[in-house]
Amino acid sequence: MWALPGGFMNMDETAEQCARRELEEETGLKVNELQQIGAYTAVDRDPRGRTVSVAYLAVVDAAAEVEGGDDAARAEWFPISELPGLAFDHAEIIRDGLSLLKRL
Repeated sequence: MWALPGGFMNMDETAEQCARRELEEETGLKVNELQQIGAYTAVDRDPRGRTVSVAYLAVVDAAAEVEGGDDAARAEWFPISELPGLAFDHAEIIRDGLSLLKRL
């Protein structure tokens, strides 16, 4: 299944800095402005163990070239109407991100 880019926060960075770093490490995409979508804290959201995520939305002008890196085997853009199966609660995060985008 596909998953949104993400990872673990370093001790010396904010959640927003972590989001930017992980996005660049896993896709090669660099962004400046981020909007926080929300925090995801369901106890069973990740079968590998207790994980809390803070999700962010980045708006880009066009689908720039992306390439899997770090611990992401691949990176790819998908039309929102043709999303593949998504891991964990990532479909919920995308729905929330689309709601936020409509309000911006």
